Amino acid sequence: MLLNIPLTQYLFYFLSFVALLCGLMVVFSKNPVHSVLYLVLTFFAIAGHYILLNAQFLAIVHIVVYAGAIMVLFLFVIMLLNLNHDSEPHKNMLLKGAAVLAGGLLLMVLTGSLKGAETLAMHQPLNTQVGLIKNLGTVLFKDFLFPFEISSILLLGAMVGAVMIGKKEIK
Repeated sequence: MLLNIPLTQYLFYFLSFVALLCGLMVVFSKNPVHSVLYLVLTFFAIAGHYILLNAQFLAIVHIVVYAGAIMVLFLFVIMLLNLNHDSEPHKNMLLKGAAVLAGGLLLMVLTGSLKGAETLAMHQPLNTQVGLIKNLGTVLFKDFLFPFEISSILLLGAMVGAVMIGKKEIK
């Protein structure tokens, strides 16, 4: 029975377990630095899911942007904050109950909205070449070259403007 299941399904279950476990540890960890590190592990597990979906570019961008840049920023902010537990206001039970109720309602809405997603996905044609970097580069530089160049000029202008605004005046 175990030999009939492909390796990708085992990897999917393992990555899902790691993502869920680390996601729960983000919420239940007492130390905020540990929460950020668990969130980094969650992002790596999600990037593994992208690789299983044959979206290598999205996985690399996910790791670079989220695990690389944003988590380092979170880690520095948490380390620079003075987190005193004595000065932190304690939440009453009514507010905690309202948060649990809101989370439960959100879970019900998400479950209801994704109920028919499996049958919808079964009717879509399967294209295994969608997330490859070569195909993305071909489409980007062949079909969308002009908008790509315009956006690069716009970003260059925004960068020059930010430098000019942030520059001190010399008297």
